[in-house]
Amino acid sequence: MKAIHIIAGLLALLAGAVALYATKGAPLHRRSGWVFAVAMATMTTTAAVIAQFFSPNRVNVVAAVLTFYLVATGVLAVRRTVPQMRALATAFMLVAVAIGAHALALGVEAVSSTAHRVDGIPAPPLFMFGSVALLAAFGDLRMLRAGRIEGARRLARHLWRMSYAMWIATTSAFLGQAKFIPEPLRKLPLLVAPVLLVLVVMVYWLVKVHRRPRVAATVR
Repeated sequence: MKAIHIIAGLLALLAGAVALYATKGAPLHRRSGWVFAVAMATMTTTAAVIAQFFSPNRVNVVAAVLTFYLVATGVLAVRRTVPQMRALATAFMLVAVAIGAHALALGVEAVSSTAHRVDGIPAPPLFMFGSVALLAAFGDLRMLRAGRIEGARRLARHLWRMSYAMWIATTSAFLGQAKFIPEPLRKLPLLVAPVLLVLVVMVYWLVKVHRRPRVAATVR
C-alpha cells in the first residue's frame, strides 16, 4: 500500500504542477487536472488507511481527509450544478465540519501537552487545518443555501480548493519528507521554494479569475 501511496503522490505532484500553471479551461489543464484528481484521491485514501491502521498518526488522518475533501468538492464545483450535487455536497460539508472540529481539538491537545505536540506535530498546523476545513464548510453552506454558483465564483471555488490540496501535498513532500530528498538538495530555500510557489500561483489565478468574470463563466 505504501508503494501505491508514493507512486500516486509523485503522479499527483507532476500532474498538479501542469494543471496549476496551464491556462485554465484549456485541454492541457483539463487532462492534467483529471490525472491530478485521481492521483490525489488514491494518495489521500491510502494515506488515511496507513495512518489509521498501520502507522497510527491522527494528524496524518486529518490532513488526508481534508485534502480528499478539497479535491472532491473542487471537482464537483465545475462538473455539477448545485441541484445535481446537493446531497453529495451536504455530506462533504458535514465531513469538513467534523474534520475541522477534530483538528482544532487536536490543536488544543497539542498546546496543553508537555511536549506541545500531537503525534510529532505542533499546534499551528492543526489550527490551520481546522480553520481551513471550517471555512470551506461555511462556503459549502452558503452555496447550498443560495442553490447556485456560477461564473467567477464557481471557478474560484474550484481553483482554491484544488490549489490548496496541491499545497498540502507539496508541503508534505518537500518539508514533511525532506529526509528522503538527496542531501545536496536538502537546503531550506530549495525545499521552501516549491511550497511558496504553489501559493503564489494560486493567488495569481484567483485574482485573474475575479478580474475576468466573463472568461471564468465560460470554463467548464
